[in-house]
Amino acid sequence: MTTTEPTHRTGRAPHAGGEDRPTVEITFERYTVEELYRIAVTAPRLALAPDVAAKIEAGGRYIERISGEDRHIYGVNTGFGSLCETRIDPAEMVDLQHKHLVSHACGVGDLVPERISRLAMLVKLLTFRAGYSGITLETVERLLELWNADVIPAVPKKGSVGASGDLAPLAHLALPVIGLGRVHVRGEVVEAAGALAELGLQPLRLRPKEGLALTNGVQYINALAVDSVVRCGELIGSADLTASLSIQGFSCADTFYQRILHETSLHPERGAVAANLRNLLEGSNHHTLPGCNIAQEDPYSFRCVPQVHGAVRQTYAHVRTVIEQECNSVSDNPLFFPEHDRVILGGNLHGESTAFALDFLAIAMSELANIAERRTYQLLSGQHGLPDFLAPRPGLDSGLMVAQYTSAALVNENKVLATPASIDTIPTCQLQEDHVSMGATSAYKLDTILDNCEYVLAIELLAAAQAIDLNEELRTSEWAARVLREFRARVPRLDEDRQTSIDIERSRDHLRTHRAAWAAALA
Repeated sequence: MTTTEPTHRTGRAPHAGGEDRPTVEITFERYTVEELYRIAVTAPRLALAPDVAAKIEAGGRYIERISGEDRHIYGVNTGFGSLCETRIDPAEMVDLQHKHLVSHACGVGDLVPERISRLAMLVKLLTFRAGYSGITLETVERLLELWNADVIPAVPKKGSVGASGDLAPLAHLALPVIGLGRVHVRGEVVEAAGALAELGLQPLRLRPKEGLALTNGVQYINALAVDSVVRCGELIGSADLTASLSIQGFSCADTFYQRILHETSLHPERGAVAANLRNLLEGSNHHTLPGCNIAQEDPYSFRCVPQVHGAVRQTYAHVRTVIEQECNSVSDNPLFFPEHDRVILGGNLHGESTAFALDFLAIAMSELANIAERRTYQLLSGQHGLPDFLAPRPGLDSGLMVAQYTSAALVNENKVLATPASIDTIPTCQLQEDHVSMGATSAYKLDTILDNCEYVLAIELLAAAQAIDLNEELRTSEWAARVLREFRARVPRLDEDRQTSIDIERSRDHLRTHRAAWAAALA
């Protein structure tokens, strides 16, 4: 789960506001999920590598050459979807692309964060770099101009069914190119027309196929996927850490994470979790205390951490690979191959791979939260020498009793949300698009599950820290001592009842602040 430093060529270029910032060239190299995420959040200037620009330009010239031919060319001289057999007058082919964008901009709901819009732009640019979409270099360069000026399209969250492309959100992503829609500028959302005028840019008049090229493909759900995959990696590492604190606070045995045990398993991910636990627990005397289970048979939520966390890691690794492949693929239809003089209609606009992957990851992350909640419950159970509900004076004080209720409520919500969206399809476009992925719903559900998982881990962190403080004979590991020093600077020990929601929010903030560093330091 450690991130890889970018390998793509960088230089220095002036920022739109005056200061310098690096420039990242878009090349034909394969970009990792982490690289894409880092580019979106650090927002360097973007440029096309010369060979990429040449490939795009060749594709645009090919469309210009064939657009006047007397044959059906979908998206160039025909209508869209089930209107694919309706020919368009050559004089109206440019109007067709404009009308395509405005008619397909049907997104609703809150705007996605600016980083998601940036990710969608970036993944869209990766599709265009192959030169098979028929978009012109001028239009691609307009997207780069907007990015480099920090004028980022504002995209409503909902409206995609994850096939035929993410038509509605991607239409909103493209509207500023023609001077419509809204954009993020300096932390505000403003009309695109005014932002373009401020930059001295005129709206573009799209050429044949360009409107469809801008809206086709599943770059929106892949952008949501990149964001979630990075976040998952950090939460998975953090879960090993919170589990190690709970293991110490609960005076667990030292048996279930031993190397010799995990050499009997052919699942390397289990061994990685066990290795993390050995590292995180080194120097602790938790397994020698009077509160230990004399049979060394700790509850499964502790004893099976390597197996459950390891299974989550297996799912995460699979999903990460799928999403990386998707982001580096060409997601569009039709595709144009100038070197073969062929126009090929196909299904690269279908987001089933992303939808399946996100639904699978939702199940895994729901389980990661589930087992963390079970550990929290055990810490509050009054066993292993700990007081009921981790209250110094149980009865007068309720301690963290109801914090576990909150955790249970979030886990219950996750279990409902873990039902796959991709098992459903609702036909669209007069049955021309009769099977869709519903991958956008998969992405939204996963995002909520991750929010809940973050809270559940934060509640476990709160409970584990309290258990360690109340476990008077415990000598913690160096890792735990360092983590607890930092944590207690933000969340004081609970000596008597106070408003627990404040402590939960502070614990979540602490987790958010440190999760990337924790994950990077572990296997």
